[in-house]
Amino acid sequence: MTHWSEPVAACPTLSLHDVSLRTGARVLLDRLSLEIAPGQLWCVAGPNGVGKSTLMGVLSGLRHADGSARLDGTPLERLSPATLARQRAYLPQAVHDTFSMSVLDAVRVGRHPHLSGWGWTGRDDDAVVRAAIEAMDLDTLSARDVLTLSGGERQRAALAAVLAQQAPLLLLDEPVSHLDLRHQIMVLEVLASLARAGRHAIVVILHDLNLARRYATHALLMAEDGTALHGPAQQVLTPEQCSRALRTPIVSVTDGFHTALIPDGFPRPQAGTNKQS
Repeated sequence: MTHWSEPVAACPTLSLHDVSLRTGARVLLDRLSLEIAPGQLWCVAGPNGVGKSTLMGVLSGLRHADGSARLDGTPLERLSPATLARQRAYLPQAVHDTFSMSVLDAVRVGRHPHLSGWGWTGRDDDAVVRAAIEAMDLDTLSARDVLTLSGGERQRAALAAVLAQQAPLLLLDEPVSHLDLRHQIMVLEVLASLARAGRHAIVVILHDLNLARRYATHALLMAEDGTALHGPAQQVLTPEQCSRALRTPIVSVTDGFHTALIPDGFPRPQAGTNKQS
């Protein structure tokens, strides 16, 4: 049996070629080209309303844009829904439960692309589902109705379903937005581990710049004027560039071992901590 964290298909390279996004007369992105390769964990950052979720829809093949989005050179619109479902898993920003079901059954939904025509799960499918539930710290909640869960618990159930899909390309829109700090770290540790193994390519939208700098290998920083910087996370998520994109003065502080980005104007660090602009 394939281990739950191993994708069923080989990981493709997801590429954008001269992609432009607009809303009315406003340009969100202008001719963006980049490649998202196996082993990379990308963070998409920027202020509200700059088109981060719209771009994620383009990356997932659910939204059209000027230019081209491709998997291993094939335009996404030429791939069948069944093929896309085995190649990429997409978690939208808002997860809505339309009817009552257990957490176990909600995570089983992630196995749909791999089921037979009768839609029955087998022993291997059940093992994958159970392992994904364990990875998202849902063991004690598997029998609970998803409609009774807190927002953070429901978010972890949705993430478990994404992992159970065993797709090599993971596209996650604000996957840690409803989680407490412990579970934010847990989820990002899992994603970073998958990326390091080299069998996945992962794109997440994050608002926490420090978590992005800690876990992402690459970053795309979008600004309100339609410009976008992309490249290695440590080179993109700098105080200067984040200040411009977020239109908020940001500085870095360090204790000699760790560095954090904070809004300028916060209380100054204590003695022994250096401030860097």
